Amino acid sequence: MSESPQSFHVTRCDPDRNMARYYSLTMQPTLFGEMSLVRNWGRIGTRGQQKVDTFSNSSALQKAFEKLTKQKCQKGYK
Repeated sequence: MSESPQSFHVTRCDPDRNMARYYSLTMQPTLFGEMSLVRNWGRIGTRGQQKVDTFSNSSALQKAFEKLTKQKCQKGYK
């Protein structure tokens, strides 16, 4: 992973448990000068779900991004 990533995509598969999941994060600007963190997750092969969080400064955005990437890696996503 690079020092200042703009996106993060991981999967978690376990055939014994019929598990095939994906999770992705993307940092992008909004039309109003703020920054947003777009989260997408679901079963591989489906549209899944999406959540968008907005941040007024980039340091809060970076902290949220790092926290979520760390959580997913600890849960076994690769």
